[in-house]
This record gives sequence, C-alpha cells and structure tokens, in this order.
Amino acid sequence: MALWTPDPTFYPSPRDAASAPAERLAYVAAFDRRAARPDAIAVLDTDTTSPTYGEVVGWTDLPNTGDELHHFGWNACSSALCPYAPHPHVERRYLVVPGLRSSRIHILDTKDRISPEIVKVVEPEELARRAGYSRPHTVHCGPDGLYVSALGGAGGEDGPGGIAVLDHRSFEVLGRWEVDRGPQYLAYDFWWHINHDVLVTSEWGTPSMIEDGLVGELLLGRKYGHKLHFWDLRKRRHLQEVDLGDQYQMPLELRPAHDPTRTYGFVGVVTSVEDLSASVWTWFHEDGRWQARRVIDIPAEPAAAEDLPDILKPFGAVPPLVTDIDLSVDDQRLYVSCWGTGEIKQYDVSDPFKPVEIGSLRIGGIVGNTAHPALDAPLRGGPQMVEVSRDGRRVYVTNSLYGSWDDQFYPEGVGAWLAKIDAESFTFDERFFPNGDAFRGLRPHQVRLQGGDASSDSYCYP
Repeated sequence: MALWTPDPTFYPSPRDAASAPAERLAYVAAFDRRAARPDAIAVLDTDTTSPTYGEVVGWTDLPNTGDELHHFGWNACSSALCPYAPHPHVERRYLVVPGLRSSRIHILDTKDRISPEIVKVVEPEELARRAGYSRPHTVHCGPDGLYVSALGGAGGEDGPGGIAVLDHRSFEVLGRWEVDRGPQYLAYDFWWHINHDVLVTSEWGTPSMIEDGLVGELLLGRKYGHKLHFWDLRKRRHLQEVDLGDQYQMPLELRPAHDPTRTYGFVGVVTSVEDLSASVWTWFHEDGRWQARRVIDIPAEPAAAEDLPDILKPFGAVPPLVTDIDLSVDDQRLYVSCWGTGEIKQYDVSDPFKPVEIGSLRIGGIVGNTAHPALDAPLRGGPQMVEVSRDGRRVYVTNSLYGSWDDQFYPEGVGAWLAKIDAESFTFDERFFPNGDAFRGLRPHQVRLQGGDASSDSYCYP
C-alpha cells in the first residue's frame, strides 16, 4: 500500500483538485430494505465516451445481510499531503463502508479492478470493545488516521455517539477519538478546519430515535438534535456548542469551506417544527467564539391531505426535508437536496452569508412524482444524497434516505434511481439515469467518485 511518490489523486490545494482529470467511475452504496439479501457496492461508468456510459459495470455483494449501507469514504485523501501527516505515501485505494444497522465496517480494494474486492470486515464487537461505539455512520480520512462517526454506544447503549479512529493501513480500531466530550451526546456528521485544528460535529439522534422511522412525538417535543459542537482537533477536547434553537430539528450534513485559510461552513437543517420549513446555516468564527447564522429558508409546500403519507396528513403540507447539501471544491456553489418536495437547488455562495439561488430542478417528490427527461414515468423518492465532481461540472443525486424513513414518507415505495446534472446549464443528463432493475432490487444511497469528490478531501494549502 506504500508508494515512493504521493498518490496522483492527492492534491495540495482545492485549485489543483478542481483542475484534475474527470472521474470515470462512480461507486454507489446500495442496500436491501428487507435485509433478505446482501447489500452491495455498485460501480457506474461515468466516462462520456464509453459505450457503457451511465450503466452499472461493476458489482460487489457484501458477505452478510442487514447491514444497511449508508455513508462511506476513502481510506486516504489529499490530507495526506499536509505537512504534519505521518502517512504521506498511502494510496487512495480502499473504500471504507459502514453498515448503519449492523455496525460492521467493510474494507473494499478498488485497485486494478472494476468490481471492488472485500479484503477485511471490522466486526461490531471490535468497534464496541476498542472505541465504545456502535452504528457507524460517516467516514473521513484525516492525516493521522481514519475517522468514523457513530450514532450509538456499545453494549446496546443508545448513546452517547461520537467518533472512532481506525489505522490507515491495518484498518484496526485504535479507539475513541474524544478525550473530553463535554456536553455532546447526540452525533451525526463531522468535518474540520484542518489548518486551524478545529473539528465540527452535528446531531441527528440515537439509534432508537431513528431506526424505525421519524418519531412524531420526539420531533414535536424538539428532542432530535439542534446543536453544532466545536472541538480542538489536536487535543480532542470539546470547546463550544452552538444551539440553533430547538425548533430547528436535525442539523445534519456539514460542508466546511475547502479553502484551508477560511473558517466558515454550511450545515443543512431538516425541518423547523414551527412551519415545516427547512434551512441552511453558515457557521463562522467571530469575536472570539463560534457562531451560526441562518442564511437560506425553504418553505413547506401546501398539499391535500389525501395526497400525503400518514405522518404528514395533519399538516396539509409537504416539508422540503433538506437531507443533504454539498459545496463545490471552489467554494462557489452550494447544492441543496429537498427530499420531500423533490427539488435540487443550486446557490451562488461566493458570499457565504448571502446565498443567491441560481438554479432549481424537480424530480420525484412526495406529491409531485416528477419524471426524469429520460424516463416518461412518475418517480418516487426525491433528490437525497448529492455529490459534486472535483471540477464542479457534474452533480450526482440518489433517491433513498434510510429504509424506515423511505417507507414513512414514500409508503407506496421509493423506487431506485440515480441522476446526473450538468452544473453549468443545470439540466439533467438524459444519457445518464440508471434506475429500477439496474440496482437489482436494492436502494441506492451515497455516491463516491473515483479519485475523490467535493465531500471526501481536505486540503492544507490554499
């Protein structure tokens, strides 16, 4: 796994990453809601000159059932070029793929093959014994190890959630990242301002709060997460929490500026219990403390009760349900997926405190069921996970959130599809729309791009 020279897919700066060659493959985590057959990693051809462009060209079944693959990442990335990185010669070679329900972590080798090969499985007992966690969720590669967030505690405990660290090479669980947790209890995503030694975490809920669907009583009781936490990255100590207000439930995906000299970022909030709107906030450091400001509001859309799933009938509206956001590598464009209304929005965020909406597309949606131009048929599900290419020209979106939540909001079935958008014209690519049987009965969730993407790398040089 060691190289004499740095991996060519590592880039010192976001500028270098944006000028790199386009991806030719996309890796997609897909899961079986029934847990009757193994989940899989599907591999898509993204080379526009290929005769199999837009098709599933590789496939790897996992060894067990019931994993529910969710978010995954690379074993190593551009952070390996940071001046204090102890592993400058690792390769971006392995996909690190957690099962959110099973607590297993799968290591898949992508080198010199289309279909990745499973080379190691970290069993839940090791994660629990070494780090005290369960329900691994998000993977990020740091300069000193692999970081994996987890929603639950060990031994059946519902929490607290936190971060485990794995070795870059052996993938052994080294232990719990936090030395001083402070008031943090709920977990979800995490990212960092790596040159400023600051780590940021967000909140969803404990396993019992999310695994069987959204619990209306907990939502209306404002019991889901509503805070951001800021940490000393080197000392692994909690510094400060920022409460967005308990009406703003579930701040999920964190997208810090890629420019390592900047200390701001964006977080998407799923819903407000006051009006079912969704929002995006900018965090920043000012006057000696971390703060957050709401910069985007997306209102709910009125709908007839008979067109709504049971959970929404009393409200007579479709919430946007912002469940993912993604920031282009040049920090100029923010993409916001509204899984409920079936809308993907594009914002100019050159001023991170004054985003300007510059594009919108509809596909799927709880009420709209808007078709894709390549398939003249109603679609269920909506834009959920969103991934942007390094050069910012291509945007990929998938339609499944989490099995039990899919079933709540799309009780007639969520289907399976993955769409590609041209970022400049903000139109769907009609040649690229794998759907239905292409995913062999599984539901696609997150996408990772060959050589990295807008949400997998951190850079240490501007």
